[in-house]
Amino acid sequence: MHEMAITRSMLDLVLEEAAKSSGSKVTMINVVLGEMSGVVDRCIQFYFDYMSRDTPAEGAELCFRKAANQASCRNCGNVFSPRDIFWTCDKCGSMDIEITAGNELYIESIEVE
Repeated sequence: MHEMAITRSMLDLVLEEAAKSSGSKVTMINVVLGEMSGVVDRCIQFYFDYMSRDTPAEGAELCFRKAANQASCRNCGNVFSPRDIFWTCDKCGSMDIEITAGNELYIESIEVE
């Protein structure tokens, strides 16, 4: 259900930015979603289609780019993509890791006419 609030915020931002650029119609919105963001792109699309009715963003294409999980080992400095449920460094086996990517959720760009 949090996708509804996220979509509302996203649409508000898109409409605000489109107005600043004097664009009359939003044609595309590029969104980055991290694998661990907990956001479902199909839900965002559903809510967007509904909420954007009768706005300059109605009919705009949402393009989602997935950002993969990435971690850095604090022990050896190795940067890797954790894949299983045991997030350990694939080089030294340490569990002392820092998540460096995968939580992203942002609008990368907006295209207007």
